Amino acid sequence: MYPVDTPQHLRTILRSLRQAKGLTQAQLGQRLGVTQKRIARIEAAPEVTAFDQISRMVTSLGCRLVIEEPAPQKVTEPGADTW
Repeated sequence: MYPVDTPQHLRTILRSLRQAKGLTQAQLGQRLGVTQKRIARIEAAPEVTAFDQISRMVTSLGCRLVIEEPAPQKVTEPGADTW
């Protein structure tokens, strides 16, 4: 799993997934029917990229997007002893 916290983190993950599959930007673009330049733009600025484009890109790399609810945080009562 690759939790994403920031657009910068998503940039790194998208590029790393592509490279791990041994694909150039041009090769991935061919799979998706877009240019190498479009793949470069998606990797450089995923925060301004349509969700469906990121989803198609991730799927074509053999991965899937998952939205997961975070685990509840433990709440400590004020003044309670903690160990």
